[in-house]
Amino acid sequence: MSQLTPLISDLALILICAGIMTLIFKKLKQPLVLGYIVAGFICTPHFKFTPSVVDSASIHIWSEIGVIFLLFALGLEFSFKKLMKVGGSAVISACTIIFCMILVGVFVGWTFGWNRMDCIYLGGMLAMSSTTIIYKAFDDMGLRQQRFAGLVLSILILEDILAIVLMVMLSTMAVSQNFEGGEMVYSILKLLFFLILWFVVGIYGIPLFLKRVRKLMSDETLLIVSLALCFGMVYLAALVGFSPAFGAFIMGSILSETIESEHIGKLVSPVKDLFGAIFFVSVGMMVDPAMIVEYKYQILVIVLAVLLGQTIFGTTGVLLSGQPLKTAMQCGFSLTQIGEFAFIIASLGVSLKVTSHFLYPIVVAVSVITTFLTPYMIRLAVPAYNVIDKYMPSRWRRLLDRYSSGASVANHSNNWKKLVIAIIRIVLIYAVLSIAVTALFLHFIVPLATDMLGDLWGRILGAALTIAAIAPFLRAMIMKKNRSEEFKSLWSDSRFNHAPLISIILLRIVIAIGFIVFIIENLFRASAALMVGIAIIVVCAMILSRFLKKQSIVLERTFVRNLHYKEIQQEYLGEKQPEYAGRLLDRDLHLSDFLIPAESAWAGKTLRELDLGKKYDVHVASIIRGKHRLNIPDGNTCIFPNDLIQVIGTDEQLSLFASVAEKAIHTYGDEDFGKHEMKLKQFVVAKDSPFVGHSIIECSIRNKYHCLVVGIESAGEDVLRTPQVHMPLKEDDVVWVVGEEDDLNQLFAYCC
Repeated sequence: MSQLTPLISDLALILICAGIMTLIFKKLKQPLVLGYIVAGFICTPHFKFTPSVVDSASIHIWSEIGVIFLLFALGLEFSFKKLMKVGGSAVISACTIIFCMILVGVFVGWTFGWNRMDCIYLGGMLAMSSTTIIYKAFDDMGLRQQRFAGLVLSILILEDILAIVLMVMLSTMAVSQNFEGGEMVYSILKLLFFLILWFVVGIYGIPLFLKRVRKLMSDETLLIVSLALCFGMVYLAALVGFSPAFGAFIMGSILSETIESEHIGKLVSPVKDLFGAIFFVSVGMMVDPAMIVEYKYQILVIVLAVLLGQTIFGTTGVLLSGQPLKTAMQCGFSLTQIGEFAFIIASLGVSLKVTSHFLYPIVVAVSVITTFLTPYMIRLAVPAYNVIDKYMPSRWRRLLDRYSSGASVANHSNNWKKLVIAIIRIVLIYAVLSIAVTALFLHFIVPLATDMLGDLWGRILGAALTIAAIAPFLRAMIMKKNRSEEFKSLWSDSRFNHAPLISIILLRIVIAIGFIVFIIENLFRASAALMVGIAIIVVCAMILSRFLKKQSIVLERTFVRNLHYKEIQQEYLGEKQPEYAGRLLDRDLHLSDFLIPAESAWAGKTLRELDLGKKYDVHVASIIRGKHRLNIPDGNTCIFPNDLIQVIGTDEQLSLFASVAEKAIHTYGDEDFGKHEMKLKQFVVAKDSPFVGHSIIECSIRNKYHCLVVGIESAGEDVLRTPQVHMPLKEDDVVWVVGEEDDLNQLFAYCC
């Protein structure tokens, strides 16, 4: 009998335990994450009644793959555009909670006498609430539609992205062991540089690539290509000094902006579930009951720190964002747990060997306790608010009411603010692209050119190619927004604006000249005056070049189209309302979708026949038929079954229209089904029958009597022939017909 390798036998044990625990925890209506942790504990030598995992090192590698898939899946559900729409309340709340909870964790660790890295990592673990557990708790308690729940979910979105940034910072601290301000600023700039570079290049290139190969993409191919992109970014992130999980998240967030994102998410989900389960089981394998008993007081203190800290600072953060006290307390009480990211941060500390052995089991124990307490804390929010509201001084209540009511005042940006922000964004993006291209050419293209052409000509060719590659970016950096509405408005408003506006243009020209000087200085030895002179000539040529202007416009349009293509497709297919629908609200008009059922009496009729505008004062703006959209249909357009029509009108008009549309559906009682049953019968063409000598089509059996002739037996023959509509019927022919009972009776009454 062949022997299984330890890896296979360990995997079998893990999946058996995980499968049993998930069934039990599903039955108990508890989070599956806790089931995986319990399964991991069962697989360890600490649990004496079951076999134990033998090769824990291999399981650890698989758990790292699980983290990659978890972060990749999280990135697929994430959207940078969605992040921009979460609102100021979520931003203020999330930043307040994370900053304060990190301080709480550091302080708690310091009081225990732990080392510096343990304290910092503990703060990072306590700062992140569990998205999965809160989602499930809201669903189980029927709270997803309440106002505070939407704000909590927005806070969780921000916490997830800030957790990624925090992981990068903690990795940097662990590797460098340097906490100086300069090192931290360098890490932040490095993170910002690669975020911009990967996002811009990814949004530009990946949708184009997927579009070109779409015809070749089966489910299997798309899954493999997606995972190849994921692990390619994982390798690239590790190469430049970031954690692999960070690379997986970035690639997931890039793919989330493509039209294939939902399909990729469904394909990746089973793989993510498998390796994610292994990761959480590996978390449970770190649980040592003896160590938990030894550190029981520290665990209780940390649990209290999480409960009190998230309650107090969560409520304070939401209050600072301008929300009412009741909403703030409901949010704060909902965030009182730690979950998935705490495990990921803990595993990061273990893999980097910068945290103590006791920290992981402590965090697991705290997570389990706070998870079980989450529903009770959510229910406690309203009673706690009632008590505070009852004993709160009236002066404090008036102060909070004034603060919350004044938080929604609009902040109108002036033209200067719009222009400066746009120019900073343009300069930052194109500078990052220019730096990346310059580094790529100087490190790879120039050495290749010098090997082929010799030192001098190779340097000349390398300089020319490098400058040509970054020329569209430098021109766009200089010229963008120089003819925008804000620029023109500021120029015409006051002559005192002329000098600052010209200075902004000159500053961008100086930055472009600096890039050219840097390239020349790295490849040639020349005087500063000569290098600057050459750079000025080159930059002037860039500004005057129509070819570079066209190239920069094409590049930007391609990027913007790729960035918004998913939203455009969703709008085209009716999955998202068009942009003009929001403007209709200013006129008390709405755009609503109505599905035409297959049994609707409107199906098969034209818009002119229905005359919806005259009867109900509504207007059909678009008809969506499968994956085809027909905008502004005319009166001859026919309504088909399962069409989705988009209708514009007021609330009253749309309500009336909806009620009429529902009444237009054909309904049949139980007694109607028998009347519409199809039956097969036959009749003999008698000598005096009006059908003798006439063809089937002349008899109008189909048009007049709604019956269908399916066969004919001629006299003296025992063969059922397929009917020919133009052949005359003869005496004694047996005609087989199909039809409804009433129609057949009418036919037989006439012909027999």
